[in-house]
Amino acid sequence: MLRGIAATVIIVLAVPTLVMAQRYEEHHPGGRPPPGAYRAPHPGGPPGYFEFRGHPFHSVHIAPFIYPRGWAYRRWVIGATLPAIFLEPDYYYADWAALGLPPPEPGFQWVRYGPDLLLVDVDTGQVADVVYGAFY
Repeated sequence: MLRGIAATVIIVLAVPTLVMAQRYEEHHPGGRPPPGAYRAPHPGGPPGYFEFRGHPFHSVHIAPFIYPRGWAYRRWVIGATLPAIFLEPDYYYADWAALGLPPPEPGFQWVRYGPDLLLVDVDTGQVADVVYGAFY
């Protein structure tokens, strides 16, 4: 009987801990993780590959991305709204074909944000697709 109670207590205490141990980023994309939480490797590492729609591509080395004052890297997700400051031609990436990416549909643009490339509706700022690690 005592062993059964002890096993129940261990399970009750362990399950919430295991759930909390999941990658913070999965539940809070782009947000700043609390101290001690899982942190993904910093973007912009050595050259390599990125994957887009299940196909591997080579990352491209281009000039460093200059974030506007008050901005830093954030991992954008599909459905998020990109602020208007990034919906300017200075942030548009016109060489999408060299990466092997499809052309943006009318009203959309490929927008560079740090090492990532975002397909964005330029009227609403909504992110329609994301290519993580396209640049280094």
